[in-house]
Amino acid sequence: MSQLRLDPLKGRWSVISEERRERPFSFQPRRLPVESDARPCPFCPDDERDDLIPTLEVAGEDGWQVRVVPNLYPAFEGTSPMAVTNLGPVFTQAPGSGIHEVLLLGPDHHRSWADLDDQRAALVMEAVATRMVAHSSQPGLRYSQAIVNAGREAGASLEHPHGQLMGIPFVPREITDEQAGFARFAGNCLLCTTMDAEESAGNRVVYADDDVLVVCPYWSGTPFEMLVLPRSHSAHLARASTSDLAAVGRALQRGLAALRAMLGDVAYNVIFHSAPHRTAGDFHWHAHVLPKVTTAAGFELGTGVVINVVAPEDAASSLRAAPAAA
Repeated sequence: MSQLRLDPLKGRWSVISEERRERPFSFQPRRLPVESDARPCPFCPDDERDDLIPTLEVAGEDGWQVRVVPNLYPAFEGTSPMAVTNLGPVFTQAPGSGIHEVLLLGPDHHRSWADLDDQRAALVMEAVATRMVAHSSQPGLRYSQAIVNAGREAGASLEHPHGQLMGIPFVPREITDEQAGFARFAGNCLLCTTMDAEESAGNRVVYADDDVLVVCPYWSGTPFEMLVLPRSHSAHLARASTSDLAAVGRALQRGLAALRAMLGDVAYNVIFHSAPHRTAGDFHWHAHVLPKVTTAAGFELGTGVVINVVAPEDAASSLRAAPAAA
C-alpha cells in the first residue's frame, strides 16, 4: 500500500509507492551523450580557453587543483539593481543581474566528485564557501546557489566534472519554503532534530561520522535521494568551519560513490542550500543529492506531489551495502 509522507522542510507531500517500481523500464536511464561535438574541452588544462580568467584558483604542484571561472553563457550578469517594472496586469519583470560562475572540480576530464580524495573534496567545498562570501559582499545580491549537474539528464552540457555558482538578486521559492519549514518547527532546529531522529531509527542512514550525517530522508521524493547534514548547526555555508566543509565534501564523495556502485553511472544533481545573505533566521545549511532515475510525469507536474517508487529505508540499505559507502 502507498504511503503519504510529509516533507517538513518544504511542507509538501511525497508518495512512497513501491508497487509502481514493477512497471516495465522504470530504471532505464537514456544515458544521453553530454557533448554534442568533437571540439576540445574548454576546461581541460591542455585545451582550456584563454578568455576563462579564474575568479578563484587553488594551485598544486602540477598545476591548478580547483578553479572557479566566469560562465561564458551566464543566466545572471551585471550590476543593475532589481527594479521591478509592471508592463501590464500580469506582465512583471526585472533585470537578471548577478554573478554566474563555473566551479571546476579538478583538471581531470573523467574524475567526478565520486572519485575525489578527501583533500580535493575539501578544497572544492572551500572554493564554494569562498565565492559565496564574495557574492555576499555585492549589495544587490541576496542569495548564492551552488549546484553540481552530472549527466545530460541532470542538465549538464559539458562532460568535464563541474558545478555552477550563481549569485542572484532574489531569494528563490525553494529557499523561502525551507525557511518557512524551519519557522514552523518552533523550539528546535528542524534538521538537528532530523539528525537525532534518523540516527535513532537507523534504517535510513547511509554514512555517518563525527562531523556529518547522510540519510535517505523519511520523506524522500525520488529513488535514492540523499540529504547531507553537517552536525554543527550553522545557517550559512559561507561561514562554515573548514572542518565542516571538509566533512560535507567527504560525505558527498562517499554517497556518490555508493550511488554509482549501486546503480551505475546515473545522472544526478547536488544542490546546496544555505540561508540567504545577511539574514539571521533559523536555518541549517545542507546538501541534497537527487539521482535522475525516474521522470516526472503529469501527476507530479500537475500537483507538485512527487511519487517515489523506492522506499528510503530500502534505498539506504542498498547504499550502505555498496562497497564505496564504507
